[in-house]
Amino acid sequence: MNIFPHLGHGVGLRTVHYPLVLDRTARADWFEVISENFMIAGGRPLRILEKARELAPVVLHGVSLNIGGTDPLRQDYLADLESLIRRFAPAWVSDHLCWGAIGGRFAHDLLPLPYTEEAVTHVAARIRKVQDRLGRRILIENVSSYLTYSVSTMPEWVFLSAIADEADCGILLDVNNIYVSAVNHGFSPTEYLAGIPAERIGQIHLAGHSISGDLLIDTHDHPVPTPVWRLYREAIGRFGGVSTLVEWDDQIPSFEELIAETNRAREIENEVLGVSSASP
Repeated sequence: MNIFPHLGHGVGLRTVHYPLVLDRTARADWFEVISENFMIAGGRPLRILEKARELAPVVLHGVSLNIGGTDPLRQDYLADLESLIRRFAPAWVSDHLCWGAIGGRFAHDLLPLPYTEEAVTHVAARIRKVQDRLGRRILIENVSSYLTYSVSTMPEWVFLSAIADEADCGILLDVNNIYVSAVNHGFSPTEYLAGIPAERIGQIHLAGHSISGDLLIDTHDHPVPTPVWRLYREAIGRFGGVSTLVEWDDQIPSFEELIAETNRAREIENEVLGVSSASP
């Protein structure tokens, strides 16, 4: 049984949507927000998040926890995150399975890890510390990658699953990232899905990507492409109904277009599960 609630199909809340939140026309099953944008003492973003929370549940999605790094976990960061959680009671909290800083200097990127037993032990221990501090399970998201480490000893899906089991945390499964990395590295995305424990999946991300030479790049600036929709259909067939969000972070379309993408995910889920389609 999944340990995270099925909220339906959500929208990533971006600044261009703030006016729609204020006039209460931003209708979605739930909103995902970037945690760091709201880890502040006061101001308009927090007022917007309060209004959004009145409309629908919210979830917090972090980008700089640096859970795979070797720097000590930042206690000031965790204190600010803890305060945000207390104030807004998110349905869940997530961040990325990656590293992004060393020696206190941030790369401002989500960098992949070597897939080794040592890394499993290291990352799982850090996740447990974060969960103990926050008093809740978190979700960790698979990132897209454009290189591999020669020291890796297991496939990415085995690595992700081992960390989730050892840390007793959830998984935010980014289906677009699976597809991007599968094309870049030549593995089977279907095999990836088959290797992930269904009970750990708390959320799914969908997104568009770009092509750069021989690589696919996870840019979040296009509609979800057909191969990713196809893989999403496979994921729902394997995992059942999972809270799903279409990410769009650049060249953001109108809210109506974003909702249309979200409703397409809803229709696919309903079709796979054999239930009648109904938009909110």
